[in-house]
Amino acid sequence: MSWQLVAQVVAGFALFPAALYLANLFLYRPPRKVGVAEAAGLPAVSVLIPARDEEATIRGSLEAILANRDVDLEVVVLDDGSQDRTAEIVREMAAADPRVRLEQAPPLPAGWCGKQHACAVLAERARHDVLVFVDADVRLAPDGLGRALRFQRDSGAELVSGFPRQVTGGWMERLLLPLIHSVLLGYLPMLGMRLSRSPGFGAGCGQLFIAQRDAYETAGGHAAIRATLHDGVKLPRAFRRAGFQTDLFDATEVAACRMYDSAAGVWHGLAKNATEGMAGPLAILPWTLLLGLGQVAPPLLLAGLLAARGLGGASAVSPDALLWAAVATAASYLPRLDAARRFRESWTGALLHPVGVALLLAIQWYALARHLAGRPASWRGRRYPPTTA
Repeated sequence: MSWQLVAQVVAGFALFPAALYLANLFLYRPPRKVGVAEAAGLPAVSVLIPARDEEATIRGSLEAILANRDVDLEVVVLDDGSQDRTAEIVREMAAADPRVRLEQAPPLPAGWCGKQHACAVLAERARHDVLVFVDADVRLAPDGLGRALRFQRDSGAELVSGFPRQVTGGWMERLLLPLIHSVLLGYLPMLGMRLSRSPGFGAGCGQLFIAQRDAYETAGGHAAIRATLHDGVKLPRAFRRAGFQTDLFDATEVAACRMYDSAAGVWHGLAKNATEGMAGPLAILPWTLLLGLGQVAPPLLLAGLLAARGLGGASAVSPDALLWAAVATAASYLPRLDAARRFRESWTGALLHPVGVALLLAIQWYALARHLAGRPASWRGRRYPPTTA
């Protein structure tokens, strides 16, 4: 096999997600702002927060939600067996603002993931028919709820989800967390998602979901995905299996979230549910080929060909092989660099894009090895048996 053919194959794996990313940008948009008159027609909402040992984040989360303008809301926090000051902080804020309510979680039933059980309980105790599920580390913008509600109304989807701006600090965060956008938009055909109710097009972000109660109950709600740690994918698929539509919006201007604050947190956080997605036994090889050849290989190939040409002279590597390798490298970088600008992501992570993708694949293989060894995933002090997609 000639180096030109190798470079052409690698370019193909890089050009496809780059082209799909650019096409998806026409559909993946931030919600429009809501005018004063229009805000009067928005429905009342229940903002639901599952909280387990969230004393470092819960006050900021509640303050951001309560600052939302022109939305009739209640905020229900479910204290899920916290061992810190989470409940105390919520009680203080509930005493100062009647829109805040603290609930206590019942014991976790066998076969349930803690977050899914907490969300199911929250939905039962919510007073309104629009349910907004928000993680405790999410910070909504002052107009965030109104804009998200407008998007759901305009889309007609019974479940919508937004990907908040990912706030990153450490190097692992900068390398890995922004990949959410480049992988999502590079490999999910959003036109297919909008035109079809197929579960295969189901996607979302567990940090922010908005659901219509009647559809939520018909689809089985979080009880339908009780054992999963991957609600971002599994909840939209449950809605789609029930015949409902789901949709996605760019929540960069609507909300922000810092998921993890350490390298270990990033590694174990991404590994905890990996076997329900990319690291599934049937999925990991295709994903390794797609990401390895399309995102990691191009700059390595280009560097290798340039080195070979320098050592062996112009005859060692053809100009066409170099051209295809350069095209592949440019295509692999394009989505990540554009995402850094568009979604306010780390430029350091973008420039080290191949390293981030290689790390992501390493986490997937680690998760699969852990799964095959029968080791449970641990999260928030709870241990869960191995599961797959």
